[in-house]
Amino acid sequence: MTVRSVMTQNPFTVEDTDTVTDAQGLMEREKVHRLPVINEHKKLVGIISEKDLLKASPSQATTLTVYEMNNLLAKLSVSKVMTRKVLTVTPDTLVEDAARMLVDNNIGGLPVLDGEKLVGIVTESDLFRLLIDLFGTRRKGLRLTLRVPERPGEMADMTKTITDAGGNIISLGSFSGNDVSNAVLILKVEDIGKDELLKLLEPLVVEVMDAREV
Repeated sequence: MTVRSVMTQNPFTVEDTDTVTDAQGLMEREKVHRLPVINEHKKLVGIISEKDLLKASPSQATTLTVYEMNNLLAKLSVSKVMTRKVLTVTPDTLVEDAARMLVDNNIGGLPVLDGEKLVGIVTESDLFRLLIDLFGTRRKGLRLTLRVPERPGEMADMTKTITDAGGNIISLGSFSGNDVSNAVLILKVEDIGKDELLKLLEPLVVEVMDAREV
């Protein structure tokens, strides 16, 4: 899956000449946590986040009055506080690569560029929504966490066993085990009982780590 499938298209933006107050108001009004910054030619020149706005705001220990603080922020342009070196992705970037960039750089969002045109933004929230879908969280079923042998054909054998017994696999994910000899599978199944399924899978698993109806 690529970023194109999960990004927010046509994101809210501010211009570099807008004020910090303008950016703050837009974030609050639209309930977003960061805004791509464009110049007069609609080109991406930065990104501004709630954290940037917080840094720009006077300390609570300031002797300025509320009026003076608001007046100060109303004169401060976005270009003075935005992050200029912006990491970006394209619509065809893989979602896992976008997630890695967010984690490795400790950031919450990536503007999406098609050539030089800003076409979207992908954020932690977008990837969390994808995670919810991948795990079938909104559908009821039997959720199993299994430690299985790391061998060719293991997943095929397991899915065949489940479907042959009349079960329908809602979601299935594979993760590294505690060593190279095993892997961890997380799957959600419907249309089959817990006891029946665990009995069927017993020859295929090393350990049933968790089993619950959700």
